[in-house]
Amino acid sequence: MTTSTGLDGSSRTTPEQTLPRSPAASGTRPAPRIDWRVRFAVLALVWGFSFLLIKVGTQAYAPLQVTLGRMVFGAAVLLAVLAAKRERLPAGKRVWGHLAVSAVFLNALPFSLFAYAELTISSSLAGICNATTPLFGMTLSIAALSEDRPTRHRVVGLALGFAGVLVVLGAWRGFSGQDPAGTAMALGAAASYAVGWLYVRRTLAGSPHSALSMSGAQLMIGAAQLAVLTALFTTAPTSFPVVPVLAVLALGALGTGLAFLIQYGLVAEVGPTTAQMVTYFIPVIATVAGVTVLNEPLTWSTPVGALIVLLGAALTQRKPRKSREQALR
Repeated sequence: MTTSTGLDGSSRTTPEQTLPRSPAASGTRPAPRIDWRVRFAVLALVWGFSFLLIKVGTQAYAPLQVTLGRMVFGAAVLLAVLAAKRERLPAGKRVWGHLAVSAVFLNALPFSLFAYAELTISSSLAGICNATTPLFGMTLSIAALSEDRPTRHRVVGLALGFAGVLVVLGAWRGFSGQDPAGTAMALGAAASYAVGWLYVRRTLAGSPHSALSMSGAQLMIGAAQLAVLTALFTTAPTSFPVVPVLAVLALGALGTGLAFLIQYGLVAEVGPTTAQMVTYFIPVIATVAGVTVLNEPLTWSTPVGALIVLLGAALTQRKPRKSREQALR
């Protein structure tokens, strides 16, 4: 897997050793036509605007329907690229079984939670909640993986990051103006990504299949899961207003499918450490998009709290000194 299997701008970090080897990654890669910095900026914009697109989509469709459309269009893009490259989907019941679980925690559940959350909270707040994924990930990693030691920087980062969440929500005002249920769902989506990446790290690390192949299969499974839930819990839409339809289409084809392809290329070209720096731009773009396009309210505590969250997340990703020295040997 890569840092983008979640395909949503969630900005998870996956250790380099967990990445499956891709035939393209192991051989000589042609020089990209577009500089990686330009692609990095496009990725940040696409993922940052994803939360606005969710908000627009839920204005006309049920959250599960928005998520289903996102998964279908995203899967269509990846499968089309797979066909063009003549790559096959993964083989083996074990791999597909693990992909089914990862599809729940990395796609179906968090995508749906964000869609439900944005019924009652702003898209900018959802984008900031998404930035807590590294905090949840580090918490789970320290608890479940013995090699991830709770260093001083990580402990400070966790405390600082979650303090930033309280600042964003205005804890000293009693969380007035924020919907507790919606906020909890957005934070739950971030936690779901963390659980999903821990599962992937333990079950699919070192897979011989390419990240493109496995992510395409994962989105297929997630779309099937959402199709069942959508059929059971929603009624078919009676109208198809243009703007929400285009929002869902863009959310899937661009914010999910194309975003993965860009991130996949960035990881292969500049490495996961540099590629995951997109994490720190997504909440900024989500906030600017929500305020300027949707006229969402903005108080001083939102950007200040978001900055604290990002600082905390950065500290949790800092490698111990010994690890850095060993890496140079």
